[in-house]
Amino acid sequence: MHTIGVFDSGIGGLSVARAIEKARPGDRVIYVNDKAHVPYGDKSPEQLLGFVVPILQGLNDQGCEVIVIACNTVTTTLIAELRQRISVPLIGIEPMVKPAAAATRTGVIAVCATLATLKSKRYAWLKQTYAHEVTVLEPDCATWAYMIEHNQLNERRIGQQIDSLCAQGADQIVLGCTHYHWIEDVVKRFAARRAAILQPEQAIINRLQAMLEPQP
Repeated sequence: MHTIGVFDSGIGGLSVARAIEKARPGDRVIYVNDKAHVPYGDKSPEQLLGFVVPILQGLNDQGCEVIVIACNTVTTTLIAELRQRISVPLIGIEPMVKPAAAATRTGVIAVCATLATLKSKRYAWLKQTYAHEVTVLEPDCATWAYMIEHNQLNERRIGQQIDSLCAQGADQIVLGCTHYHWIEDVVKRFAARRAAILQPEQAIINRLQAMLEPQP
C-alpha cells in the first residue's frame, strides 16, 4: 500500500482524490484543502507560498510518498520553488494546452482558468511552446470557483460563456482549474457536439502509476 497526498485550495481537488481512490483502491489517499483562504486565483505568489508550504509539510509528516498538487494556480505559479522546499515528490496539475492544441481541427481552443494561472510564466510558456499556431480563447471565469465552492452555480451564465466560445470556433475546451471538474457535466452539456472537454485526472493517475509502480 502506498500513501498519496492530494492538496487543493478548496473542494476542487476532492474530485481528483476520488478519481485516484477509484483507480488505486489499495492505496491510502490523504486529502487536504485550505478553505480558510480559498479561492487562490486572486492571491499573490508570496501569499500562496505562505499558505501552501506548511500544508505540504504536514502531508510529508504523515508519510505521503508523493503529493498531488491538485491546483493549477499553485502548480503554474510555485511548483519549482515548492520542489526545493518539500522533500517528497510532487505531481503538479497544469492546463492541458498541449493536447488541446494537438487535437483541434478548427485551430481554436479555449482555456478556462483562474486569473493567476493565466498570468503565470508557466502558462505563457505552455502557450508559446504548444499553441503558438492556434488561437487560444481565455474566458473570464473569475467567479466560477466561488460559485462551485458555495454551491451557487449559475448555469445560465456558464452556458452563455460556453456558447460564446463555441461560436468563436473553439472545438477543445480545457478545464484549467480543478474546481471546474465538478461542473464538467454542465460544460459538456452546453458544448455538446461542438467541443471536447479536457481535464487531467487520467493523466495524473497515469503519472502516479509510473512513479509508484515503475516497470523493470
